[in-house]
Amino acid sequence: MKQITRINHVGLRVRDLGIARAFYEKLGFEFLAGPMGPEPVAVVEHPSGVNINFILNASTDASPTNLLMDETAKHTGFTHIALEITDVETVKQQLNEHEISITETVEYAGATFFFVRDPDGNVIEFHKPAAS
Repeated sequence: MKQITRINHVGLRVRDLGIARAFYEKLGFEFLAGPMGPEPVAVVEHPSGVNINFILNASTDASPTNLLMDETAKHTGFTHIALEITDVETVKQQLNEHEISITETVEYAGATFFFVRDPDGNVIEFHKPAAS
């Protein structure tokens, strides 16, 4: 469908708005609105235009295990969001300053990507493409 122009937002189910908001603000996201609607939902957006909707209906007693990433069985579904970056070392330094642990780093064909987990176990990739 040629009418699709971009991803509008990513929806992440979270347990606690305050905790999720504080984490994503460390990554440069700004709180826009919420909670609102029947789910309810809160919205944060990065100055780059990346928009995340926090779905605020996660069970507080649910396991912190990420069903798609931590289980032996490989379930279908979205496994992570990838945020493109311009400078690997600066981003790693900023994550370290915010005490956000990098869980894995990969270099492949000139690209570098590394992963962190948010407080709900959602996986975030920081991706520096290979120089062209």
